[in-house]
This record gives sequence, C-alpha cells and structure tokens, in this order.
Amino acid sequence: MSGESRRAPPHRLVAGTATIDDLDAFLAALDDIAGETGAVVQAFDADFVVSAAHLREAIRLAARAIARGEAVARDPGVEIMLYAAGKRQIDRAFTLGVSEGERRAVVLVADFGAVPGAERPDADLDAAAASVGDLLASTAAFTDDDGFGPAFDAERVREFYDIGDREIAATAGDLPDIVRERVALLDVEK
Repeated sequence: MSGESRRAPPHRLVAGTATIDDLDAFLAALDDIAGETGAVVQAFDADFVVSAAHLREAIRLAARAIARGEAVARDPGVEIMLYAAGKRQIDRAFTLGVSEGERRAVVLVADFGAVPGAERPDADLDAAAASVGDLLASTAAFTDDDGFGPAFDAERVREFYDIGDREIAATAGDLPDIVRERVALLDVEK
C-alpha cells in the first residue's frame, strides 16, 4: 500500500441537485450504479462538504484503513463517510448523507479495485460518474482543490463538527482547514 497511503484511489466527484422523493429508492439507484460499474458510490449533502480536498482525504484514509485491516465499516463507502465526518459513529456520520427533498449533493465515485482488502473490482469511473449525473436533477461544475463548486453551509458545518469561535480564532487556517484536520485526526482517536 505504499503509494496508496499517500494518494487517494482514483475518484470523481459529481455535484448537482438531487430531487429525492424516496430516499431508499435513490440509494438503491446508487447501489445499482456501483454494481454495474464496480465503483464505490457515496452521496453527501453538499452543505457539509467543505472542499474537494475534504473528500479526497477521507477517501485516502479510508483506503489506508481498509488495506491495513483497521476499517470500522465493511463497506468502503461507509468507511469514507466515517472519515469525512471525522467520527467513528456510523449513525452520526450518516448525517453527512443526502435526505429526501430537493438537495444539493456531491456524489463521489471511487475505484477501490487496487486497494488490498477492499475486495472490489476495478471500476469504470467515467460510466459511474455519467450514471450519477443522469440520476441528479441538475449538475454543477465541480472543480478540484480550492475551486470547489457548491458552497457549504458554514453554520451547519460548525455545528456538526462542534467548531466554536474560539477554535476558529486560535487557528491560522479557515473552516475547511479545521474540518480537514478533524478528518486526519480520526486515525489518532482509534
């Protein structure tokens, strides 16, 4: 796992608006995409995703945990969600997921085929991303790094990650930096 511990497995992020009348049916459609393409497919409420780097770090750390046999969840998508949340409680981490109604969403599709222990086939990320795009009511440009597409909801992020004014004042970084630190620190809390 030498290279994979430093870099996230290949992935795509698809941002857009999801009109979800039936959450179970929407999640089943994502599962179908995963089954057809071999990709790990996980949907997030865009209000909680502070940057592409936030999810990239969660993917990287989840892959590393799986390869080391240290994963909490059996499903790579759930393990990614735990890291993105910076929490080991699955129910709490699912707060970052999508819910019924018209919602801004970020859906990640990742290829865990080369991750030891993931027991996943190689994925067709282009097909997975296209299928996810077809499932969303609309899609938005999603650029990488600092040019993140959909804006996150700072108040919801602060509440979820329990980030107060004192912590923000005490750091040299900004809110996305603090969230990425929470993601990285999940390994330390084991």
